[in-house]
Amino acid sequence: MTKHCAGFVVVGEVVTVVDAEIPNGSDEPVTIIADHTWKLQTGETAPAYAVLHQRCANYLRENGVGSVVVKASALPRKAAPKLGLLTSAEVRGVIIAAAASVCDDVKVVSKAVISRTYGERKVDEYLEDDAFWEEQTQGGSLRKTSRQAAMLVVATRNRR
Repeated sequence: MTKHCAGFVVVGEVVTVVDAEIPNGSDEPVTIIADHTWKLQTGETAPAYAVLHQRCANYLRENGVGSVVVKASALPRKAAPKLGLLTSAEVRGVIIAAAASVCDDVKVVSKAVISRTYGERKVDEYLEDDAFWEEQTQGGSLRKTSRQAAMLVVATRNRR
């Protein structure tokens, strides 16, 4: 039986969502069902967050998504944190809360953890490797800009 999982990456006010089915066999490719980009609506922040929360919860519920993986926050290595980082954290919190209101299995995973625990390479090397993605995914199209969200699903597929 396959598992239905969604990966979420938040950058500023933009949410990348990759919806996928995970087969039982760990060597079988993940089937991409959908690849979306959601943008926070303009205007007042609180109502925009409420709309995004509802959109996320409705999407997960209506599409039967059972588990969610969200890319965790990370501090910049050299520069001081900027407003965009704080906005990302707020939007990420909205997504996590919406996912937790629908799904029993919600994980927040950092890119650094994936680099340490998945495969032999760093995440960025996998993101650039077209052959890796051809081997690991099938079904719907996956934009290169969505590979990070898909990586969350691929890298955590056996940790459920």
